Amino acid sequence: MAAVGGHPAQGGGTGKESAPIEFRDAVEALSGARLRPEVQLSPAPAPRRLAPYAFALTASVEVDGEELADGRIVLLHDPAGQEAWHGDFRVVTMTRAELEPEMASDPMLSEVGWAWLLDALQAHGAGYAEAGGTVTRCASQYFGALADRPSSTEIEIRASWTPSDGRFERHLAAWGELLCAGAGLPPVPGSPQNAPDAPSLGGVVPMPARRRPRSH
Repeated sequence: MAAVGGHPAQGGGTGKESAPIEFRDAVEALSGARLRPEVQLSPAPAPRRLAPYAFALTASVEVDGEELADGRIVLLHDPAGQEAWHGDFRVVTMTRAELEPEMASDPMLSEVGWAWLLDALQAHGAGYAEAGGTVTRCASQYFGALADRPSSTEIEIRASWTPSDGRFERHLAAWGELLCAGAGLPPVPGSPQNAPDAPSLGGVVPMPARRRPRSH
């Protein structure tokens, strides 16, 4: 498992010490999260217009030197709360993974992608409210000078939700599991997903991912 690194970046250019204690505690909780070793985390610039305080990380899932999925997670905090959030914290995420081309025609792909997220949140005991998002599939076929490239299919999951339990490390761990599901990795033995009493949304299983570096 890997621990979280990085530093918070607050809106308005204020320093970490001036941030509310609730935000500092939330970032500290994220720093104590334990993720699978395939998930590589890096600090990232945080958006400054969505909330007064924000903390951001990027991540990639790497196996044998190959990147199978990547994404970004942002923790937003507005001490005054925001009506759409129904709270004063919000988690915003983006996850991308390359799949086998034939997956693009699967009519259940979007539903499965969304279920990956809800399954991961439930399995990690991450309480949440007001979850929403989109699941987008994109199939690419190359022509001309690029014709030698194999066709590719990418799934992108954009989601946000309001943490309702204050256990922010669980939300990061759940998002890491979503990345691994998109990459086609099975749950590790002893993980929350393999626990006998772990909740499930119909036994959703990861789809096989393409085992080669993603093209950019």
